[in-house]
Amino acid sequence: MKKRSVVVLCFFFVALSAMSQRFADSAFIVDNYLKMEKMIPMRDGVKLFTAIYVPRDQQEKYPFLMQRTPYSCAPYGDKLRFWGLGPNSALLHDKYIFVYQDVRGRYKSEGDFDEMTPAKDIKKSKKDVDESSDTFDTIEWLLKNIKNNNGKVGLYGISYPGFYATACLPDAHPAIMAVSPQAPVTDEFIGDDAYHNGAFFLMDNFDFTNYFQGTRIDSGRNYQDAFEAKYADAYTFYLGIGAIRHTNDAAYFNGKARIWNEYLQHDTYDDYWKARNIRTHLKNIKPAVLVVGGWFDAEDMFGALHTYEAIEKQTPGNKNFLVMGPWTHGAWSGPEWKHFGTHDFGANLNEYFNGEIETKFFNYYLKDKGENNLSEATVFETGSNQWKHYPVWPPADAAPEKLYLSAKGKLGGTAAAQSYDEYVSDPQKPVPYTSGVYAERNDEYLTEDQRFAAMRPDVLSYQTDTLTQDLTVTGRLKADIFFSSTGTDADIIVKVIDVLPATGDAGAYNPKNQQMTNFQRLVRAEVFRTKFRNSYEKPEPLIPGQVAEVKFDLNEIAHTFKKGHRIMVQVQSSWFPIVDRNPQQFTDIPSCSDADFQKATIRLYHHSSITMPVTGR
Repeated sequence: MKKRSVVVLCFFFVALSAMSQRFADSAFIVDNYLKMEKMIPMRDGVKLFTAIYVPRDQQEKYPFLMQRTPYSCAPYGDKLRFWGLGPNSALLHDKYIFVYQDVRGRYKSEGDFDEMTPAKDIKKSKKDVDESSDTFDTIEWLLKNIKNNNGKVGLYGISYPGFYATACLPDAHPAIMAVSPQAPVTDEFIGDDAYHNGAFFLMDNFDFTNYFQGTRIDSGRNYQDAFEAKYADAYTFYLGIGAIRHTNDAAYFNGKARIWNEYLQHDTYDDYWKARNIRTHLKNIKPAVLVVGGWFDAEDMFGALHTYEAIEKQTPGNKNFLVMGPWTHGAWSGPEWKHFGTHDFGANLNEYFNGEIETKFFNYYLKDKGENNLSEATVFETGSNQWKHYPVWPPADAAPEKLYLSAKGKLGGTAAAQSYDEYVSDPQKPVPYTSGVYAERNDEYLTEDQRFAAMRPDVLSYQTDTLTQDLTVTGRLKADIFFSSTGTDADIIVKVIDVLPATGDAGAYNPKNQQMTNFQRLVRAEVFRTKFRNSYEKPEPLIPGQVAEVKFDLNEIAHTFKKGHRIMVQVQSSWFPIVDRNPQQFTDIPSCSDADFQKATIRLYHHSSITMPVTGR
């Protein structure tokens, strides 16, 4: 979740080499930077707490590099940031004026916090403020009050700070030259954090809101969780809560968490969510933009891909660049990324990203240093383990190929509208998203072996014959599912899987000594709540027993299915507790009772298909 995720990233980077780099950076900060803290006034009188780190060396003028965050620009007071300044170590050593700001209503800043502050394209008075205007006013103050600046500003951020980076782009201050939204929260009902295609992402939001809607304490330095919940098995814990209405019982949010209540109240794509969709405001963008995302990002893969897409469509000709690598949420910000799950990438991908892309991007646009030789899209292709460079994204030469979910578990074949497979979906025994027992989300679930799911009677699997040559798929996946249900609502989860051969994968990273033969490695997956099949704004019930069609996009893919492998598609109707349970009745899910959850028989018809954009074989 856009939660403490940036802080939790420390878990990934505890290697000795990473700690050595941090200690070296900390010493460099002490020797080379001075810190000041200011309450900067906005046009409506609200003051925002801002920490500013200025190079001691005043022999040259420096650009500003800013992050605005709802997660605190601590440490407060005289202490300096131990874990570094800026997006990476190289930029720290190149020297910038680094700026961190608590957004309004968070930590030590004044004002009222608004979840994903809606952008206001027309501002009629000083009371009409949004994140673009707060950034504008902050920059005006910085340019006038911080000496030895060169008049140029860059912004960056990961996750929620990535949203604030994106939100500065509409009506951007003319001093803003370069912006890097990284894993940015973008559209929380369609594909980021809160909902995916109308299906509520329960576990992440429950955990996040507990912290985020806690009580502000210690003069704004910290927050106290809304409640305490101890458990080792998330699946059992969330199943025990029962209907989602019980999350507002006295033991949990107790009806007092405003954002949680808003999430549950707005369970269709209404004006609340539309106002918070920053994509529609990304027009006439002038700063250069570097959008960064991860193929294994469980939170905001959609945000990265669709922020780039929105700028491309609405601001043609803008210097807009995309980088997608095999990272989890924000993992590119650490010093090292060589493997993940059972993937071995053969090199330190962060060294390439930090040195050849991110550092050069900011130095070129903010310091007139080096040259701009970035590709339009720099994409890491899993399976073949190589960086690819494209002049447009998705690739223009991708050829769509439709694979049918045919009889006898065949993928490919031919369409058969009259035949079907079926399963019983039981909300009391939902399909788990992972095979292990975890208290918090298992980030590796996006690369996990799916044999645990394939063995269940409520999961259908379809696979190709063994591939006789490599098959490279690059671009957006499209599912077209024909189904019926004995209920009046249903979830459809579609998973695309790379099935390794009986000999396993000799190049895999395998620290857990897993059995890699016939390993069903997840490549991409998405959920769709089918009452939204015709409209996200106006849900419609299913007619029991009547065939319905649901068409939806999965996020893009850049993957080579190797010779000797097979392609598999799995279909199921629960994905718990990542996604909340569907009662399989057309109802207001946030207010339904435990008794409303009913079994349903799902029939999947054999003219269902998935379309893959093939770029090589």
